[in-house]
Amino acid sequence: MNIFDKIKKLTKEIYPWYKFYKKDERGIEVPTLSIYEYLVKCNEYNNNLLAINYFNNKMNFQNFFNQIDFCARALKSQGVREGDVVTICMANTPEAVISFYAVNKIGAIANMLHPLSAEEEMKFSLQSTNSVLLLAMDLCYDKIKKIIDDTKVYKTIIVSASDSMPKLLSLCYYVTKSHKISYPSKSEKYIRWHDFIERGHKYIEDVLVPKGKDDIAVILHSGGTTGTPKNITLTNGNINSVIEQAKIIFPKIGPSDSFLSILPLFHCFGLVVCIHAPLCLGANAILIPQFDAKRFDKMLKKYRPTVIAGVPTLFEALIENAYMDNVDMSYVKYVVSGGDSLNIVKNKQVNKFLKEHNCDTNIMQGYGMTETTGPICIGSKGSDKLGSVGIPLPGNIIKIMEPNTGIEVAPGEVGEICISGPTIMPGYLNDPTETNNIIRVHDDKYWVHSGDLGYMDEDGVLFFVQRLKRMIIVSGYNVYPSHIEEVIMKHPLVSNCGVVGIPHPYKVQVPKAYIVLADKVEPTYQVKKEIKDYCEKNLARYMIPKEFEFRKSLPKTMIGKINYKELDKDI
Repeated sequence: MNIFDKIKKLTKEIYPWYKFYKKDERGIEVPTLSIYEYLVKCNEYNNNLLAINYFNNKMNFQNFFNQIDFCARALKSQGVREGDVVTICMANTPEAVISFYAVNKIGAIANMLHPLSAEEEMKFSLQSTNSVLLLAMDLCYDKIKKIIDDTKVYKTIIVSASDSMPKLLSLCYYVTKSHKISYPSKSEKYIRWHDFIERGHKYIEDVLVPKGKDDIAVILHSGGTTGTPKNITLTNGNINSVIEQAKIIFPKIGPSDSFLSILPLFHCFGLVVCIHAPLCLGANAILIPQFDAKRFDKMLKKYRPTVIAGVPTLFEALIENAYMDNVDMSYVKYVVSGGDSLNIVKNKQVNKFLKEHNCDTNIMQGYGMTETTGPICIGSKGSDKLGSVGIPLPGNIIKIMEPNTGIEVAPGEVGEICISGPTIMPGYLNDPTETNNIIRVHDDKYWVHSGDLGYMDEDGVLFFVQRLKRMIIVSGYNVYPSHIEEVIMKHPLVSNCGVVGIPHPYKVQVPKAYIVLADKVEPTYQVKKEIKDYCEKNLARYMIPKEFEFRKSLPKTMIGKINYKELDKDI
């Protein structure tokens, strides 16, 4: 190491995005407590404040902590030990949130699983995590009974979405849905939620197991950067660090606020930003187990949430709702988009919509991944440049590097987004090979190599381009489908667009565009010609889609992203 490198190492690094933060906001101190202990500490004086709102069945923090304690005792009474993995397979219900914190309280690990997972997906998750107990929604039972004997799960707790509903709504749920669901016979293998909690009332031993910031607390799931199923481990410190960052980014949030918790808690964004964040900030979480886009207007009028966080499709539903004309949104303090990129056209449309409905804020776009405990950066403190995803959250560092080389590129140049900071996962569960593929050491720091392409401008503002593996190489040129999508989306006849690469005999690959037309527009020859002509005027020749296919809708993943894998299957 030469003298100049030594001086640089000894000198505190200054990053361009620091200009957006006050000096004492540039970093955070990672909490040393467990998720549960941190939650309790944050709400030391909030016992009588609202914590959970579920169809207007409201629970204050004192009652919430009591329910967590009963659930923790029930888990212990059923033999769950420190370090065991407990799978929670539920939608956004009070029981799911209570279970999550109860598992953490006793020093066990929560494995969060989508209740709509296929049988084989459930079996893989239970087997690969060595889960010993399962808390699942009743609608999953028909799948569970077929695979449970192939796992180490010795007890399943059955929960209904109606268990915490007000009585009249619960009755309606039973008439419309519950009577169609099959339930197991009463046994020690399957226990209903209320019977399970009753056992917690009878367990009198101490259940709190203090855990540190480096202890594994949660297992979440993702395709990783290679597309194969991954069990992502996150620590207490990972998750609590996001809340310390949120305190700086969202200074207006406090006890009088409410989050519209639509994103599911088995998704990192939903669990950390829509559940743990509001509760640790003293706000309340409005739990929505199943989102109905047609009722978005009624939902806003009923709950008047001050924070709305969601994926881009949520905001598409917002601006397309036919009954929003008379909805006042002046009470909304923050609108946050994450989980997928919101293109410039939609971004402008949402901002215009918010202004027309008296909302004194623009949408804040963020970027993150499960391997980094969700949000890495967000457009805040004046960094919300149109088309960008903002600046790194306090304590996070982002560099743009040439893929597979580790060489940092200049501002404005596209490269792989690499992240270092307190929210980086320790690794994939029992998979050191894949862990080493994504987490690498350089500059004396651990870096997640995201597999995403982007660039930073001279102010340190990040612009997401697309997934590295979505890049199309046409006759040696790098073509970004997201750019083609953005151009096509600007055409007034287009409502949505997805672009993938298809094989070509000598160009290797060429783009193909799947297009959803605007309402009442038919896919005539003239419409196709008009869109193609528009592409020829606004795209380089090698970027123009070779094929255009019109569809009524595009396939979506379970959290609302365009499912490009499904589009690829059609090729």
